[in-house]
Amino acid sequence: MATSTNERPVIALTSGDCTGIGPEQIARILSDNRLADAARLVVVGDVRVLEMGMEHAGVKLKVERIASPKAANWGSSAVQLVDLGNTDPTKFPIGKASAESGRLTGETLSRAIDFSKAGEVDAITFAPLNKRAMFDGGWKFPDEHKMFASLLGHKTYFSEMNVLDGQWMSRVTGHQSLREALDGINPASITDSIELVDRMMRRAGVARPRIAVAALNPHAGENGLFGRDEIEMIRPTVEAAAKRGIACTGPYPADTVYIRAFAGEFDSVVAMYHDQGQIATKLRFFNRGVTVTAGLETVFTTPSHGTAFDIVGTGVAKTGALESAVRLAAQLVSIKVKEAAHAH
Repeated sequence: MATSTNERPVIALTSGDCTGIGPEQIARILSDNRLADAARLVVVGDVRVLEMGMEHAGVKLKVERIASPKAANWGSSAVQLVDLGNTDPTKFPIGKASAESGRLTGETLSRAIDFSKAGEVDAITFAPLNKRAMFDGGWKFPDEHKMFASLLGHKTYFSEMNVLDGQWMSRVTGHQSLREALDGINPASITDSIELVDRMMRRAGVARPRIAVAALNPHAGENGLFGRDEIEMIRPTVEAAAKRGIACTGPYPADTVYIRAFAGEFDSVVAMYHDQGQIATKLRFFNRGVTVTAGLETVFTTPSHGTAFDIVGTGVAKTGALESAVRLAAQLVSIKVKEAAHAH
């Protein structure tokens, strides 16, 4: 395990797409050691991308190149960087999606995953990337989460979740058309979603998460007037999960359940489809949310916002969500890390 000498987890940090705000964000959070209390960070990427990030952020970093994370010199004040030498940022205009840049974003993440599989890092936090650029660059997945699952050989259920101010927002279906999503909502997928968010939140230290399950139809179907999914499928599934000891209730009308959750009544909402949950969470502090790929062997976290092509290079990109992403990754692996440290 990567953490035998220290109880702070080792987290691989990648700069996402080099044409976006990621390089600047990475440089900024490394410039003042602001996350030293949470994790030991090792950058996996290209030193030239980090240098461009320093320029955009107006900061200077001392960088020490290492062959792999296990060679990191944690006593040094220099940033520990595994230099892949694969990305020359001068070839890609900033603020524009590029298939080749997308290919390299995927390649860099793939190398970070190799380090995770080898036990050299405990988690991976990545700055924003561009899904379309990655797809056009040859990573033929609708999103990075499915790419991660494929590279890890993961075959069972997993899901993207959004975390904001301690609220965990999950969903039964993800990046697919709404027409396809409706076919993917069934007792098994609803059960998987409820169980996964319960497991992840317990891992993050919430002893008994209060989970609200959203309805599919307007007004929760209005007692069968707008559809019987709630009566025949969702409610029985939620009740069965509750009987197994999960603190879940519902289905609740989707247009009000988030108001109740943000007011403190619930710790998590399980949405039925992507936008049902994303609109609510992004309206509430878009720049602070964290996305977690939940259910995979490796923990992945990233800011919920995108590459912000409109502000690249201007030095104004905020880092709050990226910092939260690192802290959440550290929280999710800290129990495992402490056990490994004590075993030694």
